[in-house]
Amino acid sequence: MPSIIVKTHAEGAVLPKEEQLSWQIATMAAFNRTLESDVLEMIGNRIIDNAAVAIAAINRDPVRHARLLAMGYPHPTGDGGKLFGITNERSFHCEWAALANGVAVRELDMHDCYLAADYSHPGDTIPGLLAVAQQTGRSGRDLALGILTAYETQMALVTGMCLHEHKIDHVAHLAPAVAAGIGTLLHLSQNEIYQAVNQSVHLACSTRQSRKGDITSWKAYAPAQANKIAIEAVGRARLGEKAPSPIYEGRDGVIAWLLSGPDVEYTVSIPSPGAPLRAILQSYTKEHSAEYQAQALIDIGFALKSKNIEFNEIKEVIIRTSHHTHNVIGTGANDPQKMDPDASRETLDHSAMYILAVAWEDGNWHHVNSYLPERSNRPSTIRLWHKIRTEETTTWTEAYHHQDPKEKKFGADVDVIMRDGSCVSESLDNPNAHSSGARPFQRKNYVEKLNTLVADLAHKDEITHFLQLVEELEELSAAQIKELNIVIPSEKLLDDDAPGRVGIL
Repeated sequence: MPSIIVKTHAEGAVLPKEEQLSWQIATMAAFNRTLESDVLEMIGNRIIDNAAVAIAAINRDPVRHARLLAMGYPHPTGDGGKLFGITNERSFHCEWAALANGVAVRELDMHDCYLAADYSHPGDTIPGLLAVAQQTGRSGRDLALGILTAYETQMALVTGMCLHEHKIDHVAHLAPAVAAGIGTLLHLSQNEIYQAVNQSVHLACSTRQSRKGDITSWKAYAPAQANKIAIEAVGRARLGEKAPSPIYEGRDGVIAWLLSGPDVEYTVSIPSPGAPLRAILQSYTKEHSAEYQAQALIDIGFALKSKNIEFNEIKEVIIRTSHHTHNVIGTGANDPQKMDPDASRETLDHSAMYILAVAWEDGNWHHVNSYLPERSNRPSTIRLWHKIRTEETTTWTEAYHHQDPKEKKFGADVDVIMRDGSCVSESLDNPNAHSSGARPFQRKNYVEKLNTLVADLAHKDEITHFLQLVEELEELSAAQIKELNIVIPSEKLLDDDAPGRVGIL
């Protein structure tokens, strides 16, 4: 795969667009026309995964509020995007459908991931692409190719450019990926995609404060907003409008002022025009509803539960892990909220200490019950939780950043130091559901996850119909794409049409 050196251009020089990263992305997007069978199956897995977590979260306040915002923008002809869970007889402007559905997908922090130089949830690209496909009457093949482009773009950027070390949120890589994916979906020209990518990057850069301290529902809204930004950028580009450029390489651009500065070079690998796109196969889902770097800790917690360790005899617990895990969800973050029983759900799912304690005590993990206030305030949990700390080790950090995806490790060593000086240890290289884990997820696991999460909300025949559409994704007509939604009975939805509760209307 060709590697592109991305750097700030010299003062006073004009960098031809053909030499810009955004143009290389646009070229890849414009010439993406190949769907391989294993890749198509993974696209289906990702669509199922998104539906599972979105419907499971359908009545949580952040999701409900995003839906209420979107319901203020019904599509005038009825040919807009669909809202997850809502009857397909109704439709809404695609950028608002993308916002509402994006929040639903992200809310439980339980869908796919890809971690390299930076973090990402590439499945966050799908809500925007699906909404645009529904509004513009695109086929299943168009949608699948658009998803491939979006995954390839986001994962290439995440591999080549670290944002978080400069406190820039990872949705700055998500928005251009959505724009590029829509470009493929709509068969846009290279120049239109290029302009949309530039504008998306320009508008999507925000700080990581949304994932620091008191983490709020904006964690779920941020990727959804990136989808909305990208859709609006594509619309503007289709009208012939231009965007700031070179957005990455400019003297006042992203690299020079938001990332490592004008003297630093980045290497980003973008497939050649027309080459099959396969990055999606390197993404991995979550079995448990928590930050990805905590997935292995939950599995370790289950293993510790089976050892019947006497909690009162524990002196301390040390999680030895990577720089990312230590500094983002561990004690290296120096966030007192991560040790606070009254912290928000969003904060608790970014606390390695809390997550290990609950998984260990309970021997199971639930996307709702494991975060309830009465659960986080259990005295025995607090005592165990506050004995846990994290440490970075070079070995784990190097494994986390390994260039070969098959050699990457997202696990930890856990040492339980007892009062008598003895030590009980557990270690796991990767979560069990990871492609390199003990039980890698296959299509049957995604279907099981869907059935488990939506069993109390959706009828079986509705789930069956949805899964059949996914099985036939490449052959779906525009009309069938509009049905790619699990509709749940209206009585299962909380006050969506309550007077005065629809956005600002």
